[in-house]
Amino acid sequence: MSKRIDLTSEYQYRELQSRTRRHFIKQCTTGLGGIALGSLLGCGRSNPTNTQADIEAFVRKQVPHFAPSAKRIIYLHMAGAPSQLELFDYKPELAKLDGKDCPQSLLEGKKFAFIQGVPKMLGPQAEFSPRGNSGMMVSDNLPHFSTIVDDVSLIKTMHTDQFNHAPAQLLLQTGSPRLGRPSMGSWVTYGLGSENEDLPGFMVLVSGGNTPDAGKSVWGSGFLPSVYQGVQCRSEGDPVLYVSNPSGIDGNLRKQTIDAINQINEKEYKEFGDPETLTRISQYEMAYRMQTSVPEVMDIKDEPEYIHEMYGTEPGKTSFANNCLLARRLIEKGVRFVQLFDWGWDMHGVQEREALDTGLPIKCKPIDKAMTALVKDLKQRGLLDDTLVVWGGEFGRTPMQENRGGKEWPFKGRDHHTEAFPVWMAGGGVKGGFTLGETDEIGYYGIQDKVHVHDLQATILHLMGMDHEKFTYFAQGRDFRLTDVSGKVVSKVIA
Repeated sequence: MSKRIDLTSEYQYRELQSRTRRHFIKQCTTGLGGIALGSLLGCGRSNPTNTQADIEAFVRKQVPHFAPSAKRIIYLHMAGAPSQLELFDYKPELAKLDGKDCPQSLLEGKKFAFIQGVPKMLGPQAEFSPRGNSGMMVSDNLPHFSTIVDDVSLIKTMHTDQFNHAPAQLLLQTGSPRLGRPSMGSWVTYGLGSENEDLPGFMVLVSGGNTPDAGKSVWGSGFLPSVYQGVQCRSEGDPVLYVSNPSGIDGNLRKQTIDAINQINEKEYKEFGDPETLTRISQYEMAYRMQTSVPEVMDIKDEPEYIHEMYGTEPGKTSFANNCLLARRLIEKGVRFVQLFDWGWDMHGVQEREALDTGLPIKCKPIDKAMTALVKDLKQRGLLDDTLVVWGGEFGRTPMQENRGGKEWPFKGRDHHTEAFPVWMAGGGVKGGFTLGETDEIGYYGIQDKVHVHDLQATILHLMGMDHEKFTYFAQGRDFRLTDVSGKVVSKVIA
């Protein structure tokens, strides 16, 4: 009870402090201009009343613009950019050019991250075969994936505006190469809400030993209320940091503490009408509920042995396989958007683990098995029809061998490439066994059915029942949307 009294006393002190003339003169005069500007721009809120009703409206499940094909998304982002020329884009003509000087026409006016001077052309470092009834060309690096190609739409001609990892990841996930915009998962959760009151609508799982180059901004909420940001979970240790009770604090005391804090927050909200106060109230309550819901859903030990074998999971460890299985469990519990990031796909060839002929096959092996298992598992449970699975990186790789510093390296790698890279999608209303787009004979340019990252974003929102041009949020004096001022739905991949 003493904690409740202390918190209440603190609130009363802050309230009295904010009403004294001395505090007003000392602290608030510089904010008068901002207050006036905010009123002119229509910011703020007048006459806040029922806090609980406002919270429910704030986080409610909303109605899509039209009937969706997909109800939920699992997005598998391979951070670092996998090489399309060793996975999905079969180029026998490139093999004939292996070791020859790169033509000047491919270098003039181009920007590369590390290529200098005149690099050598590099032929494919993998064997390809037609797979499935569709005959989709897939390399030997993905033997498991080859068994599900008839459930997949492969886009070979994605392109982007950014050739460095962080801005390219931001552009793909937030619609802008600069910090401050909401991530795709935040947009979807803002638009559609969550189907489970005890779990966040947007959850994130990371593997590969590092977070993406753009950091946690790729699952941030930007200018949207922070209740819509992604919640990062872990497959090793505590599932969510700081959700467990501190040492010496039991559940009853924790609940009393949260109630006392939220009483203060409610008074704060009624006084100032700041929507971020609603976020704090909602997140405190969610955190308390997550103490029960998260450990249950994140414990994969009770899965049947054949499921562990299917995915290649190892309970208690951090791995992409564990994260794929967790993604399935999360969407079964009603989580709207599950984002997986796997780091380590940046195959420059500067060291052996970055070599296309040795490092890439090692990297592909567990990812190939787990992502294939995810699609098959969703399908056998009847979830694939209304769950959209998306896989891809932030850009592609050059048909030339990287020559960092103007010299040849002992390992074979490729530089960053913006003009063509692959993304595949499965379930959620997309065609199966379908390939969209063609690149030129060496895989440098897209020459048919090019798809910009904003087009991909528009298509994902469309499959979720959202019109990307109407789906906006007013901030900083204007309406914003995920696709910025461009983007068109790629109707050819929709079933």
